[in-house]
Amino acid sequence: MAFLEVKQKLLREIEDLGFPRARAVRALHSTGNVSTEAAINWLIDHENDPDIDQMPLVAIEIDIESPEPFHITEEMKRKAKELRDQIRKEKEKEEKKLERQREKDRIRSGKELQEAKRTAEEAERKRYIDSRQADKQEEKRAREKFYKNFNKIRSESLDTKSKATEAGKKDELRSQNSLPATSVSKAVSMRECLRSLRRHQKDDSDKVRTAYRTLFIYVRNVAKNPDEEKFRKIRLSNPLFQERVGSLKGGIEFLELCGFERGGEFLYLPRDKVDRGALVTAGSLLESAMTNPFFGAI
Repeated sequence: MAFLEVKQKLLREIEDLGFPRARAVRALHSTGNVSTEAAINWLIDHENDPDIDQMPLVAIEIDIESPEPFHITEEMKRKAKELRDQIRKEKEKEEKKLERQREKDRIRSGKELQEAKRTAEEAERKRYIDSRQADKQEEKRAREKFYKNFNKIRSESLDTKSKATEAGKKDELRSQNSLPATSVSKAVSMRECLRSLRRHQKDDSDKVRTAYRTLFIYVRNVAKNPDEEKFRKIRLSNPLFQERVGSLKGGIEFLELCGFERGGEFLYLPRDKVDRGALVTAGSLLESAMTNPFFGAI
């Protein structure tokens, strides 16, 4: 659009009627600056033009005055007011339409957020259930493995006894009917250690169960591999050992009754002092402690 002049006086008169400058300039430019009335009539005819509010590229001429004064009639004022009111109503209508759309968008976003939250909670609940089931299966497998290993140790012990000499068999038979005082005393002391451990941790059954399992692993490893030094040597400063056994009353005492000796930083069981009978007794007591819910209750 070329740069054309718009008369300042006519522009001021139209603006005084309440029209925006962009519309006033476009009306004067389109009517050739003839008169205020012509510009207003043009505005009424073109109020719905899509570019009505776009400022055209025109210059406002300052010096040129309208050749004669122009009188604004009441009819022109009425038309101008009607046009302004119509413009205002259309803007309000458009604003309400936009607000309704924004409200719909907010509702839709809220529903999508709630659905996403529900989906996430459902997935988390499913993961928790799956985790619990996996823990139960793992505990079941560990329990089955525990009994399998313990029965194997007990079977190996019985096989060793069956290969003894005839005199040894008689001694073994007598020992089954009446254990030596030292063996009975050691078994009683072991039981008391386990009962003491449970009494001092009566409010934390998981910790007690973990301690019993850990002790059983130590006993089982030595019974199955008496020649392996790594199974006969426990570092006292080991954090896991301290957490599960070392810091609990009766834990280390039980291992000492199994033959372990304190030596500097370690608990050590010399190879020549491995007593399979004592280890089997310890394993039997640990099995009772883990499976008997009334063990150590009194």
